Amino acid sequence: MKTRITELFGIEHPIIQGGMHYVGYAELASAVSNAGGLGLITALTQKTPALLAQEIARCREMTDKPFGVNLTFLPAVNAPDYPGYVKAIIEGGVKIVETAGNNPQKWLPTLKDAGIKVIHKCTSVRHALKAESIGCDAISVDGFECAGHPGEDDIPNFILLPRAAEELKIPFVASGGMADGRSLVAALALGAEGINMGTRFIATKEAPVHQNVKDTIVAASELDTRLIMRGLRNTERVLISHATERVMAKERELGSAITFADIAPELAGVYPRIMQQGDMEAGVWSCGMVAGLIRDVPSVQELITRIMAEAESIIASRLAGLLR
Repeated sequence: MKTRITELFGIEHPIIQGGMHYVGYAELASAVSNAGGLGLITALTQKTPALLAQEIARCREMTDKPFGVNLTFLPAVNAPDYPGYVKAIIEGGVKIVETAGNNPQKWLPTLKDAGIKVIHKCTSVRHALKAESIGCDAISVDGFECAGHPGEDDIPNFILLPRAAEELKIPFVASGGMADGRSLVAALALGAEGINMGTRFIATKEAPVHQNVKDTIVAASELDTRLIMRGLRNTERVLISHATERVMAKERELGSAITFADIAPELAGVYPRIMQQGDMEAGVWSCGMVAGLIRDVPSVQELITRIMAEAESIIASRLAGLLR
């Protein structure tokens, strides 16, 4: 399948693995790339630029296909060593970077001078247009269904994607609610050039997370996510759990007076215990509504092959058969 995204990134299938904290390691990124998609290493999971350089080198040993790095720019008092991470990306020969969080404009000249293509994650058309105007090569448009931070506009992909198609000149992929061939065909019909999957890729054999995490996703339904931190205007979609219920109770108790410090024990530093140790009550963790469409834990190759076969069948048989 040939789209502007496959052409831009030199990949076989228009499927991108989203950057995910304590999930986006070389094992998963290389598996996605080897299967014809675009795998991404999550930079900030690596505690230092030197460790990121090692992870890039490790991924390069596992695949000779294109892969990228996700680099999220956080509004932090003690910001990560972003110059060091950017240097590790460039020196590692990576040619694709997914940016997220704050505006990446400050870093674009350095990345572009190194011949790197930049795809920026956006949850609104206005932010996507800004990213286009500053020189990003592509956009990942995240609908309200997505795991993690869906923004504050609450616009689902059936509205957000065609609106993006009306406004953007650069290619974009659909993110949030993407799981199978139906997702891919729908995204293409709405104007996207491919899909970005996060939660679906966690439930694969190669995802380097505890089996408890994968089993929990498979057991979850589309009703099992909740939105937290709305009052802080830092909304996050997470899987329901006792930890999530504790956060929501604290939010109800404190109302508009709540601060991040009030709920930090359930959020700060919990991902290693959840993703690596399988302690599903260690704290809250991001999960998309798409969990309701995830019913197995295939290999990455099996998943991507299935998605493409299903998409081709829908296009060639079901949709073509509707025409008279």
